[in-house]
Amino acid sequence: MTPQEIFDKLKEKFGDQVIDLVDNVDPFVRVKAEAIGEIGLYLRDDEAMKFESLMCLSGVDYPAHLTVVYHLFSTPHRHRVVLKVEVEREDPHVPTVERVWSVANWHERETYDMYGIVFDGHSDLRRILCPDDWEGFPLRKDYQVQEYYRGIKVEV
Repeated sequence: MTPQEIFDKLKEKFGDQVIDLVDNVDPFVRVKAEAIGEIGLYLRDDEAMKFESLMCLSGVDYPAHLTVVYHLFSTPHRHRVVLKVEVEREDPHVPTVERVWSVANWHERETYDMYGIVFDGHSDLRRILCPDDWEGFPLRKDYQVQEYYRGIKVEV
C-alpha cells in the first residue's frame, strides 16, 4: 500500500483529524495530536493495514513547534508509514500510544526526557536518560546547559 493509499483510507475514516500528506522524499501523514491513539489502533488492527510494529518514535524541535514522529511498519503487508503530530512549544501534550504498541513506553520516556513533551496517560512517564532532578530538556534548541549539577561544574 502506498503512502497516498494509506492517507486516503485515514482521511476517509477520521476526516479532519488527518491533516495532510506531505509526499516528498520520505512521505508522512500529519494528524492531530488528540487523534493519535485512535488512529494508531486503527492502523494496527485493520486487516488492510496491520501496522503491528512501531519502529521508532522520536521528537523534533522546529522553530515554531515540537513534533512527535512515529515510524510504523507492517510485517504481513511489507509497507510502512510515517505519522507526525505537531504540538505547541509551551506545555506540549500528546496522548500516549503505549497501549497500542508497548515499545512506545520507552520511546515516549526518551522523548519526554529530551524534549519535554508530555505523553498523557503514560503508565510511567519519568526521565530515562537524565537524572530526575536535571534542569531542562537537552535536545530543545533553546536549551541552556546548567552551570552546576549537584555542586559539580557541567562542562559543555
